[in-house]
Amino acid sequence: MEQPTDDTAARHVPVLLARCLELLAPALGNPGAVMVDSTLGMGGHTEGVLRAFPQARVVGLDRDPQALELASRRLAPFGDRFTAVHAVYDEVRAVLDGLGIDLVQGVLMDLGVSSLQLDEAERGFSYAHDAPLDMRMDPSTGPTAADVLATYDEQQLVRVLRTYGEERFAPRIARAVVRERSRRPLTRTSELVDVVRASIPAAARAQGGHPAKRTFQALRIEVNGELDALARALPASVEALAVGGRIVVEAYQSLEDKLVKRELAVGATSSAPAGLPVEPADHAPYLRLLTRGAELAGPDEVATNPRAQSVRLRAAERLRATPTHLLPGRTSSRGAAA
Repeated sequence: MEQPTDDTAARHVPVLLARCLELLAPALGNPGAVMVDSTLGMGGHTEGVLRAFPQARVVGLDRDPQALELASRRLAPFGDRFTAVHAVYDEVRAVLDGLGIDLVQGVLMDLGVSSLQLDEAERGFSYAHDAPLDMRMDPSTGPTAADVLATYDEQQLVRVLRTYGEERFAPRIARAVVRERSRRPLTRTSELVDVVRASIPAAARAQGGHPAKRTFQALRIEVNGELDALARALPASVEALAVGGRIVVEAYQSLEDKLVKRELAVGATSSAPAGLPVEPADHAPYLRLLTRGAELAGPDEVATNPRAQSVRLRAAERLRATPTHLLPGRTSSRGAAA
């Protein structure tokens, strides 16, 4: 197999690749198996899947046009076994319908900001480099982080920082942003870092990493609607799985992981009323959890790939079709065939 000709593989080391492949193997080893890589990024996980399962096909989704271009170059040697689609992962059903695919055997989600977005300083995702305050995963559409800081009132900013950044100094930071923007617009990451640093007491700045980390996380999630999209994408992805299909999700912060944990737990729990002598078949669990809680990266992986340090991996297998667990507006069951 021809090797990638650019530096994409060197720039992106997929997190917990071997474990992801192990979890997906029972579902992807058969001819005709299809996996959706919901967060294609630079294609590291998809390349691993295509190499490990030579009869499988991957549909790769990403909202970032630059990521799609780089991944498509990297994965070109696999020909029509790989299909790239410019889409957010909550559009998975529409994407599959457009490709004439009813059900898939695997779904992989590697959540959060990608290596590409962090490494490209001008995208504005990093508090470590001065750049325009953008933070859009798809730079062609939607408001930027600068727009949020310029237009949200103080209480809206507090809500964003508290909810998405779990920032205990949210009121101080929001107040400082409003005060600063009355003098001049905040348009650069360095300007926001200075505002945040000045808003946090010195004792707190000495703990817990970079003082702007939570603020940047919160703004990124707000700009890209990440948690809302994830809340829609998880049930849609489960519905797209054939019986025997598997979903593997890697989350990097607690808000994402809580959504994943809840969605998988719902599917793995009987919905029958308590006290029934016999569980009705359509109330039986439709998922089987494949991990005990969230799995973490080991010290060896963290040493070679520091971005694995905060990963939380969860996985589940589709046990049965779920005619009573339909997406809004859908009237037919899914998951009925392997």
